[in-house]
Order: sequence, then C-alpha cells, then structure tokens
Amino acid sequence: MTPARLSLNQWTTRRWSLREAVDGCVRHDIHAIGLWREAVAEHGLAATAKLVTDAGLRVSSLCRGGFLTGPDLGLKDNRAAIDEAAALNAACLVLVVGGLPGISPGGGPRPGFSRDLAEARVRVAEALALLAPYAAERGVRLALEPLHPMYCADRAVLSTLGQALDLAERYPAEQVGVVVDTFHVWWDPEVLTQIERAGERIASYQVSDFLVPLPADTLLGRGLMGDGVIDFGPLTAAVDAAGYRGDIEVEIFNADIWAADPDEVVATMKRRFAATIG
Repeated sequence: MTPARLSLNQWTTRRWSLREAVDGCVRHDIHAIGLWREAVAEHGLAATAKLVTDAGLRVSSLCRGGFLTGPDLGLKDNRAAIDEAAALNAACLVLVVGGLPGISPGGGPRPGFSRDLAEARVRVAEALALLAPYAAERGVRLALEPLHPMYCADRAVLSTLGQALDLAERYPAEQVGVVVDTFHVWWDPEVLTQIERAGERIASYQVSDFLVPLPADTLLGRGLMGDGVIDFGPLTAAVDAAGYRGDIEVEIFNADIWAADPDEVVATMKRRFAATIG
C-alpha cells in the first residue's frame, strides 16, 4: 500500500463543503475523494464533476445507493444514483442495502413493519437483479457493503462479506463487487478467507477504527486508525494479496472529529494512514 492511494471520504471532514473538501485534498496532496450524494446534489452534479476533474482528483466511490428492502425496492432513487456515479466517473457506487422493511435508519419500527429477515434479503437480491443491468449499461460498478451486525435491523441485512459475495457472484466481477470496510468486518472470524475469496470483486477498501466503548449513537463509533481495537495489518495484507490496487478511503463518523479543525484532522489522518496502512 502507498500513501498515493489514500482517499479522503467526504464524511470524515463533514464540516467542509464539497468545494472545501476538494480544495483540502489538493492542499494536503491527496489524489482521490469519496463523495456523498447529498453534497453532490447541493453543489450540482455537473459542477461537481468539473470541480473534481479540474482538481485532478479521482472519485474513489459515490455514497450511497441501496435501501433496497422497501416496497418499491428503491429502484427510482438507485437508478438516479447510478446515473450520478456515471457522470462523476466514480470507481463504484456503494450500496448500503437497507434493514427490515418499515424501519428507517436510526429510527424505530413503524406500524406494520416486518420482522422477516429472510424476506428482506430476498428483496435485496430482487432489486440487485434489476439494477445491475442498468448499471452495466452506464459503466457503473455496484459495490455491496456489508455492515456490522448491530446495524442489521435498520441499515443493512447483509452483515458479512460472505453474504455480500453470495449475491455479487451472480454477476460479472466488473459489474457487482463488494466493499471491505474495516469497521464493519474486523470482527468476522471468516473475514480473511472471504477477502481471499473476493479477489477481483473488491471494489473499495475503506478504513477506520472501532472505538470502545461505543458511544450512545453507535453510528458515530468510528475513530482514526490506531484509536481503537482493529488490527489493520492482516486485513490490509489480505486485501493487497487479493489483488486490490484501488484507492483506500478513510471514512470516519465521529462527532469529535467532525467538530475539530478539518485541516488538523486530515494531517493526522495522513500520519495514521502511513503508520497503520502503509
């Protein structure tokens, strides 16, 4: 791994506007950025594409599509996300597949919600079957992201890399891949075997640490590499051995980091990346 592959996921420096994040990448000699759709919409799709291209940056990923378990399988919004990823020449569109029907992210069950986890996973497969050809026609690679099991109910009914690969392997590798996010997969006793299995299907490698104790809002339990419990060496070596040569995103959701000076966050991030990832 080399620092030249370091990518700043936009959410790590959430205080920055999209333009400020792009300028920050240039100022700190970072050559790739992971974008979020909300920020792209605010800045304008065409304007964002021009801004990133003019800055000489790669778009390592677009976050996010997914939430495929609702009544309409999220098809309209996901087709729009695919079109956006194509316009940005993003390396992949990250799909967070969604939780149980009737439960919104971070929220409680709504009347009539479903406890049928198996059926929710069937919905994900059905949606992917409809979206994968649409993405392929537009040259966009879909990237299924398994999330830590604590998010199964409200964000992602795919909890392991193995589950994500079971779906992805129904399609060509260049059409549907997977995300290896250290925060979400470090705990899995099969993770190294599944990274080897993934091989060329690894569409994105995202890194952040797993903090203990977790905060009350577990979504914000990510930290800078070295601040938590993850052993990054074996994970990074496995991703490298699997043949992944793409950008490596630092993606951190953490209230204290968001409140800090973004320039200081990025400077520290670069030092931690060099020390823990390579």
